[in-house]
Amino acid sequence: MSEDTNNKTHTAMPRGKNDAITVLFRGGGDLASAVIHRLWIAGMRVIVCDLERPSCVRRTVSFCNSIYEKEWTIEGVTARYIDGIGAIEETLAADIIPVLTVPDHIVLKALNPDVFVDATISKKKPNYDRSWAPLVIGLGPEITAGADADLVVETQRGHYLGTLIREGKALPNTGIPGNIVGHTYDRVLRAPCDGDVACLHKIGDQVNKGDPVLTVSGEPVRAPIDGIVRGLIAPGFHAKKGLKVGDIDPRGFENHCYTISDKGRTISGAVLEAIINFFASHGSLRFIKNGGGDA
Repeated sequence: MSEDTNNKTHTAMPRGKNDAITVLFRGGGDLASAVIHRLWIAGMRVIVCDLERPSCVRRTVSFCNSIYEKEWTIEGVTARYIDGIGAIEETLAADIIPVLTVPDHIVLKALNPDVFVDATISKKKPNYDRSWAPLVIGLGPEITAGADADLVVETQRGHYLGTLIREGKALPNTGIPGNIVGHTYDRVLRAPCDGDVACLHKIGDQVNKGDPVLTVSGEPVRAPIDGIVRGLIAPGFHAKKGLKVGDIDPRGFENHCYTISDKGRTISGAVLEAIINFFASHGSLRFIKNGGGDA
């Protein structure tokens, strides 16, 4: 596949109830969306559940942004916000990923998916277990493989990123933002107080250190470094003090704002591997036969 996939047209493939593996996602943020994108391209039926006002910062590469924009496309794959379970099948048939704000446990009972993926990376003890689907996968810390989920994927950058954990937990959260050319804490924008967000810039804008990027309850949040606005919370979002509301990338590559990250691609490959191994061991790889826009 060409590296430039923004304008790529994917051929619609059958995604009927018996044609492809069905995967239900909890969460549609940037890392979740990397996995969603890869499984969709592999030909799986993917359904996404998220909050009514998700706090995703990297909205341009998050399918949950369709909740704000009605539809959203990432590297040639489109998601659409739908208002109920009844619209899932027609959305899938149109070769579009359905995104709902219906609680995932309700969607799960209606669909009986083959796979459930907790992609929120909430770093909290989950409220589900392995009974939720034939294969349950969790991303990140505080999910116990063998109890909460069948498998956990390591999400911490470093040597073990993307490792499939079959027993125990992923590495604990360090609380340190990823290092980008020497910048960690100082590239993240945080709410200085509780209040509603008003954006003064948009994702993709170049800013200089000290420029006001947004306001929270009228209080400016300034760029801590020179760079490009890679992430920005949705306008009107009611932020709590300390919440991450933006992200400045010192490398300044605009294309990075609209494409899946290296971390996301690594994690997505691990989830695809887990699903392939599980269904191969159960004698079913039907998604390969019927799926894949660019296979």
